[in-house]
Amino acid sequence: MALTVVPAVALLALWSFAMVSVTGDLRALVRLQSVYETFGTPVDTAVGQIQIERRLAAAYLGAGQRNAGAADAAALLAQQRSTDRAVEEMLDAVGDRERREDLSDRQRASLDAMVRAAARLEPLREEVVDRRLSWSEAVDAYTVIVEPTFDVQSQLTALQAGQLAREAQVVVELVRVREFVSREDALVAGARAAGTLTDGQYDTLTAAIEDRRVFHRTYVPDLPADSRKLFTDFQRGAEYRALTSGEDALLRAGAGNAGQAMADASWRTTTDRAVKRYMLLCTESALNAAERGRAFAYREMVKAAVVGLTGLAAVGLSVWLSVSAGRRIARRLEELRDAADVLATRRLPEVMERLGAGEDVDPAAAAPPLDFADGDGEPDEIAQVGTALNAARRAAVEAAVKQATLRRGIFAVLLNIARRNQALVHRQAKLVDTLERRTTDPDTLEDLFRIDHLTTRMRRHAEGLIILSGAAPGRRWRKPVPLVDVVAAAVGEIEEYTRVVVPPMPAVGVGADAVADVVHLVAELVENATAFSPPHTQVTMRTGEARNGFVLEIDDRGLGMDGDELAQAHRTLARPGDFDPVQDERLGLYIVGRLAARHGITVTLTRSPYGGTTAVVLLPNVIITPVERETEPGPRPEQGPVPLPSSASEREYAEAPAGAATASGAGTAPPEHGPASAGAVLHALPARARPAQD
Repeated sequence: MALTVVPAVALLALWSFAMVSVTGDLRALVRLQSVYETFGTPVDTAVGQIQIERRLAAAYLGAGQRNAGAADAAALLAQQRSTDRAVEEMLDAVGDRERREDLSDRQRASLDAMVRAAARLEPLREEVVDRRLSWSEAVDAYTVIVEPTFDVQSQLTALQAGQLAREAQVVVELVRVREFVSREDALVAGARAAGTLTDGQYDTLTAAIEDRRVFHRTYVPDLPADSRKLFTDFQRGAEYRALTSGEDALLRAGAGNAGQAMADASWRTTTDRAVKRYMLLCTESALNAAERGRAFAYREMVKAAVVGLTGLAAVGLSVWLSVSAGRRIARRLEELRDAADVLATRRLPEVMERLGAGEDVDPAAAAPPLDFADGDGEPDEIAQVGTALNAARRAAVEAAVKQATLRRGIFAVLLNIARRNQALVHRQAKLVDTLERRTTDPDTLEDLFRIDHLTTRMRRHAEGLIILSGAAPGRRWRKPVPLVDVVAAAVGEIEEYTRVVVPPMPAVGVGADAVADVVHLVAELVENATAFSPPHTQVTMRTGEARNGFVLEIDDRGLGMDGDELAQAHRTLARPGDFDPVQDERLGLYIVGRLAARHGITVTLTRSPYGGTTAVVLLPNVIITPVERETEPGPRPEQGPVPLPSSASEREYAEAPAGAATASGAGTAPPEHGPASAGAVLHALPARARPAQD
């Protein structure tokens, strides 16, 4: 989703930036007229008053101290007050901080330059009043103050572009025409008051006249039709003809005879009207240009709005497509993830469990292919990953099936070998039994008993292979067997049976179907206890009744197991079906786990108070049954071992009395002697005194 949303957000930001950039200039064009009226008009008015003051100052200075009358001074002072009012209005407009925010830096700089130029009025006036400069110098000084107005005009119309920019520049140049006429008027006023005109002053006058005419001829034709018509109408009128006639007279007269031409009384009226008319024409032309700019801006705003809405719709469509595609991709990836999760957490474990139970599994049915295609056409990358996942699912299940088949084959081989060994051991046991019955020599009989013990252990190991292979051993009993006999038989099936202390046990028995498995289970636990404890220590047992059955505890005095080892051992006991042939050091725990699971027996390993490990075996009530035992006590420890006659065949075992094992001393002992020691009673005997069996 991030990969789809980020480009969409970037596209939306780019669209917003483009719209702000485009509409920003257009909004400035829309505001152009109001900006010009706010700042340009006060500047024009102030400049117009400064131009009039320039003419009056030139006349005042040209008349000289002797010839200047009170009327000239009064007119100058009155004009200065008018100029101050216009300049004050200009300063108020320029100083409006709120309205200045709409201006660009360059526009604000041009207005500030105009303000600084206006600040030079007071020092200039002092020089004029004190007559510290000539009238021509005063004209030049006032001209310097007026000059920044052209930059103001140019900057206030600089936002326009193309033909609009050209029109604005033409209007600015025509504003100079007004300045040229005003300058002519000031020069003529100064020269008339002075009564003379130097060659330099005459050159300045003629230059102003020529500039006025050149600018008029050059820039008026470049104006649009409506603004050009204003100037052409003025050009055809009497005011313009009077202006050109006066200028022609000045140009023809020359410096020496200019006084006669300047004496014409109509000159003053003509120039005043021309200056005012030029000011009005320039202002109206500027407003026309601003209006055209605003109309242009409105048209462009409409276009920008249409384009912007279209772009926004495209952005919205792009965002929708991106989000939809992202959701679709995310949904398909979630399906892919869920399929992989189901494969890893449910499918394969179920297949392995079924295979472990011996069921035949069809890989195609156990791992059906999932459809990750998205519509028609060639499969995309996700579909290809899905195809690869399907192949991996099928390969994993096939590998599991092959592994299970291989394990079943291995177990079948082990079972076959174990069955053969079991048959050979059975024949060997029968042969030893026959030899024991025929032999009367004690030494020979003791050796035969040792061989018989080895045969018993060999039989248990063969049965262990059968149990690991998933089958059941062949030994069966027709009736319950006392628990003491079961424990005695289990102790007799280990190598170091002499280290095991068997306590007195209550008169409870083990069901016939569970006898062989309980014997094997207890034998494995007791052998572990002897194997993982020092050889000089004993393995003790404790018994007791519980609410859910009968408890047998087996304690050793070894090093014990830490928490991780206990947890691993409990996992092995709880899941004996996950037999791993590599874990050869835990074969006994796998066997115990399988035997316990078969009869609902609970086996728990805890830390022994003696420092080793305690195996707690809970035999459930379903396999516990009361039995009647013979009361014949076993031999006392000091009597030495009393060998039991071995039956000649499994049939004889089945017909032997249920309490036959008590003669071995592994059963109950007289109370005054306490628990019988298997080491004392079974010193030379292999606990062949086993319960009757089939």
